[in-house]
Amino acid sequence: MSTLSKMVIIIIGMITVNNYPLSQFLGICPFLGVSTDLNSATGMGVAVTFVMTLATIVTWPLQIFVLDKLGIGYLQTVAFILIIAALVQFIEMFMKKNMPALYKSMGIYLPLITTNCAVLGVCISNLDKEYNFFESVAQAFGGGLGFWFALCIMAGVRSKLVDQSRIPKSFHGVPIVLTTASILSLAFLGFSGMFS
Repeated sequence: MSTLSKMVIIIIGMITVNNYPLSQFLGICPFLGVSTDLNSATGMGVAVTFVMTLATIVTWPLQIFVLDKLGIGYLQTVAFILIIAALVQFIEMFMKKNMPALYKSMGIYLPLITTNCAVLGVCISNLDKEYNFFESVAQAFGGGLGFWFALCIMAGVRSKLVDQSRIPKSFHGVPIVLTTASILSLAFLGFSGMFS
């Protein structure tokens, strides 16, 4: 199988079978908190996709060429958290100075990404699966797209629930959101076995 074919399969697999919030249950806090409307979901999805991909581009070589070579691979989690936090801060400062309109529209989502466990999860998962650099970037990009896809689906369902459904009083708020997320998760379970 060619490298390009494998990368496409990894991306499609991350969007469907290995979707972070719906299949692996990573990044649930922003998934439930930001999926109230489509604009918020899109902003967060774009930001997470960008940060996941950029974090993988930085953390994969750090692990392979620095931590493993020096025999300090046990510092992986601490190093990756520091890298992700620093990247998010640099991106936020760059956007604030050079793209103020985009910063104002996405400003709230960038600090949320620092604490999103899906970003850390993709960086560690790449190394656990022993992916090479390009496969790792494909998994990170696909993971971000899958997160974005799940956010948009959840935002669409939640907007329809609020506008067009008569929800029993006992299900208002958190119960209906968790029920909806569990049904979406079951729907994504149907993709299992299609991709590795």
